[in-house]
Amino acid sequence: MIGIGIINFIAVQEWIFIIIIAVVFIFGAKKIPELAKTFGRAKGEFEKGKIEGEKELKDFKDKESKSD
Repeated sequence: MIGIGIINFIAVQEWIFIIIIAVVFIFGAKKIPELAKTFGRAKGEFEKGKIEGEKELKDFKDKESKSD
């Protein structure tokens, strides 16, 4: 019963800090910048694909409306 109360007592900022500490322990301090760089590149590629997909959809809709 006490354990559940402690979990409810920990705030969001403290959970973020705990997660960061766990990541440092799991991956090591030297690996974190490499992981961040990889994550940033993946996010950039995702955004490029999203923009390209939206552009193709818009072009397709414009083409369909012109053919009607």
